[in-house]
Formats: sequence, structure tokens, C-alpha cells
Amino acid sequence: MRADTPAYDLDIRTDEKRIRAALADAAHTPFWLEDPGRPTPQPSLIGNVETDLLIIGGGYCGLWTALQAKEADPGRDVILVEGSEIGWAASGRNGGFVDDSLTHGRQNGQRYFAEDLDVLDTLAQENFAGFRESLTRHDIDAEWEEEGSLEVATERHQLAELREMPGRFFDREELAGLVRSPLYRAGVLKESGAALVHPAKLAWGLKAACLRLGVRVFEHTPVTKLTDRGRTVRATTGMGTVRARQVVLATNGFPSLLRRNRFLTIPIYDYVLMTEPLTPAQLDAIGWHGRFGIGDASRQFHYYRKTADNRILWGGYDAIYHRGGDIRPEFDKRPETFARLADHFLRTFPQLGDIKFTHAWGGMIDMSTQLAAFQGLAMGDKVAYAGGFTGLGVAATRFAGTVMLELLAGADTPRTRLRMATKRPLPIPPEPIAYPAVQVIRRAIARADRNGGRDGLILKTANLLGFSFDS
Repeated sequence: MRADTPAYDLDIRTDEKRIRAALADAAHTPFWLEDPGRPTPQPSLIGNVETDLLIIGGGYCGLWTALQAKEADPGRDVILVEGSEIGWAASGRNGGFVDDSLTHGRQNGQRYFAEDLDVLDTLAQENFAGFRESLTRHDIDAEWEEEGSLEVATERHQLAELREMPGRFFDREELAGLVRSPLYRAGVLKESGAALVHPAKLAWGLKAACLRLGVRVFEHTPVTKLTDRGRTVRATTGMGTVRARQVVLATNGFPSLLRRNRFLTIPIYDYVLMTEPLTPAQLDAIGWHGRFGIGDASRQFHYYRKTADNRILWGGYDAIYHRGGDIRPEFDKRPETFARLADHFLRTFPQLGDIKFTHAWGGMIDMSTQLAAFQGLAMGDKVAYAGGFTGLGVAATRFAGTVMLELLAGADTPRTRLRMATKRPLPIPPEPIAYPAVQVIRRAIARADRNGGRDGLILKTANLLGFSFDS
């Protein structure tokens, strides 16, 4: 690699034949959801019921909220409804990276939450520890592995920033002792506050824990409307209604049932590949014997990790917004992105040139303009909501559940006083503005990566206006 050639130059492509061969037999379903431990769905809600607390959404955010609500008050009646199956969306198809950050990294935290940053650091550590402890206490086998995370520089301009990151710095030669790639220039190993899980097993384990504690769970029960009824809120479903004294909205990137929140997030599609299990010889070839996850330091970044059976999950880089903000099953498959990811994988690990990918899939994440989650209240403080996790929600969703329950209780705590719980992010422009605007920003981010990480006029202007974007 020439010193001035970008590691993932889009004008350069590895052998097209190798890419096609690597992807030829890939299934377009999430690897995690094919686990034989997948539970039978709970029945749909039929008829009219009442409850103390209704939680809408059966991903991590809703599940953590339900679990914590019953832990705090075992006598509280809690109903959780999910429009499809528990964990089928982002919670069952993400990379399984558990990071203690609540602000999408220190730099983003300083920009949007500077006055809260010290408190947020403490709360983030408490939340991460509580996450770990909850898995143990409820006997949730989510394949928790806490061996840190490695951030690698693939471009010269990333070295200075990497040296300022917390963790143990490795130069090119030292890094080869952890993992070998001709693209790596250096790396920083974050040894605490980072773990890996099996995403679907985490969702299913949380569901089982909720059921044991008495949460009433209904699947295939989409809520179509919320109505303020004074002392209660009525949720309309396909085959009945729920009258609740309080409601938690945990639908994240899907269109909000609160009209006021519909422009606070945007559905962005992320895509991943999963390799066949690596042999001992293949693992020796790349030297990756540790169990840490890896990410590169580009704005358009890749993230990757090993599974329990030594497959490599490889994702990121392309962040796709589909025209109109639509969320459709057909968007889970994008051959152009799968080919690009395969190309980048083969450049990173040319030692694995004959590797095969068994799975290639996509899914939607909810991005906010502050690149971090927000929480708040509506309908006379009877409805709490959270959203905008922007791809860093495995741990942050547990924290959001805590915040929403405290907001509903009217509690004055360090969490309810945070900016992310008291102020909403800037809204995203509606269509037909959103689609061309996102494409302009995507191209500007790509140019910044090719231009030594320096923001051009478009990104500088967006930042001045308070809009942040990332891949």
C-alpha cells in the first residue's frame, strides 16, 4: 500500500471474481436469529385490557424498561407489546458490541453534553456494571465476553487522534502481536468498559427474565394509535385496546406514535457480513487469537468481531438512507454494499483470500442529529419516550429505560437532570429535503476521509448549525 493511497479507496477493487465467489452462497437472514434457542413467540393481545404500565416495543429498550420496572415494584402490572417478534429488528441483527459510552464517544459528548460529561462518565460506568450484573442475576446466557475493544488506524492522519484516546497504544509492529493486517498503522486497546454479546440471545434472555417476573408479553401486536384519555392513555392495537396509567415508547427508528417526535430520528440502514468459521490455520494467518472487537478510526468506519465459533462479523462503512425514509424488508438486502464490504474485508485480511461468507444482511438503526439517545415526556407526563441511539444502543438502551422510569415517577435524579433527558435534538428536515441532504452529507464524509480527515465546507456548516452525521 502506498503511503498516500487510502486504505479503502473506492476507485480500487480487489478481484471481482473472488468477491462473487465469497458471497455466492450467503443467506440474507441475520445469523443471530437462526440460533436453535430461538423461543416461541408469545400470543397476540386480543380484546381490551388495563395495566399500570404499557411498554410499546420489544427490542432492548422496551425489554430493559420492563425488567427494571418489575424489579423496582414487583406488584406493578406491566404489559409489553411488540409489533412483530421480540428482538427481530435492530436488537436481533446488530454486531453485539456493548460499549459503556452514552454519548457516542468522548468527542461527541464534549460537543453536545459538555456540562454533563463528568456525570455522564460516572453514570455510564454504573450502567455498564449494572448491565453485567443483571445478566448474572437473571441467568441470561448472552455469550458475554469482556476483553475490551481495539481501535485501529488505517490512515496516517488518524495516528495523532489515536494517541489521545484512553487505552494502551500499539504501534504497527506491536499491533501485529494482537492482529495482523497490511492496512494497520497503529491501534489503541480499550481494556475496560467494552464487551461483546450474542445480540439475539440477549433479547431472548431479557424476554425470559421479564416473563419470570410477571411481565405480560404480547407479540405480533402492533400499536397503531395513542389517545390521551385524561388519567390514562389508550393504545389501539389490531385486535383490541390497552388502557394504561403510564406508557413507555420504545419503538426507536420506526415512525413515532407521537407526532412531535417524528422528525427527531431518521432510519439508516447498516449492513454486515458473516464468514464461515475460521480454521486454526486461518486464525494463525491473521494472528487474531484474542476475543476483543475491532473498529477502524475512519468517519466511514468498519466494525468487526469474532463469534463463539470463530466466525468474523464484518460490518459498517455504508450507512444508507432510502428515499422517503421508508422501512421495508427488501432494504435488508443490498448487493452493492455486500460487495463493497467483501472487498474491504479482503483488503484488510488478504491472508483469508479464499474465505466464504455464509450470511449477508442489513437492518435499520435510528439516527439523531446529536448522534446519541434522548428521552422525554409527553401527554401530561403519562408517556415517556426514548430514541436516537445511532448504532450504539446495546448498553445505552438499559440506561434509557432507567431514565424513562424515573421521568414517569417525577423523580429528581442525576439522570433526569441531564440535557439528553430535558432537551430534544434538532429535528431532521422532512422529505423531499431529507434524501438529497443525506446524500450530500454522505459524500462530504467520504471526501473528509480521503482528505486527511479534514472537514470541508459542507460538514463545517452542518456542525455550526448543530447537525452531526457519521457512518
